[in-house]
Amino acid sequence: MSGVPLIHPAAEGEEGKYVAGRHGHGHIKSFVRRAGRMSEAQERHYAEMMPKIGLVYTPQQVDLAAVYGRNAPKILEIGTGMGETTAKIADANRDNDYLGVEVHVPGVGALCKQIAERDLTNLRICQHDAVELVRDMLPEASLDGVHIFFPDPWHKARHNKRRLIQPPFVALLASRLKPGGYFHCATDWEEYAHQMLEVLTAEPTLINSSDGFAPRPEYRPLTKFENRGLRLGHGVWDVIFKKR
Repeated sequence: MSGVPLIHPAAEGEEGKYVAGRHGHGHIKSFVRRAGRMSEAQERHYAEMMPKIGLVYTPQQVDLAAVYGRNAPKILEIGTGMGETTAKIADANRDNDYLGVEVHVPGVGALCKQIAERDLTNLRICQHDAVELVRDMLPEASLDGVHIFFPDPWHKARHNKRRLIQPPFVALLASRLKPGGYFHCATDWEEYAHQMLEVLTAEPTLINSSDGFAPRPEYRPLTKFENRGLRLGHGVWDVIFKKR
């Protein structure tokens, strides 16, 4: 991992303020806990499914094979949103196991509904901060892939420090990848795409799978939002690196 500290305090009073963590450290949050109401169906599926498929945060490493009850490739997805893409990928790749991380309650409820309707046994959800989950729960070289699709771009310059794709977190995630594992980011914000490319290129344990940006792989389905943007001429950029 790089020598840049992952955990550091933010300015007092900001969203993303200093938060107590392991060993008394905190980190800048890359998300805002948005208010939102779940539909009755989402509430029902959330209550029914989370006790079965929810991975509860604990500040100790977990055995992922034991969590899923099998040895299979393990893919982490950070920021599942409303869960449509996550569920489609898990459904189409049932030989892989997926761990989705999302803090927005309606999004978790929507993904629980998808899991129930598709009868997915290879998908778990952790409703917790992604940095703490990866840092505290995932052993080194335990993942075969990482997905970060359309993270919040925090487009104002003064908010850029809240972006998820920063050198310390990329180094942490890279340490959890097995050799040959992949790190896949996608964004529809061009300036953020270039930052992603720059940050991942600078991580010495990763190597770009393409010459610059990558073509969208078949396993990442187009969302309705993305299709609409493409029809309007908006760009989408995929960045895919592999662990050396």
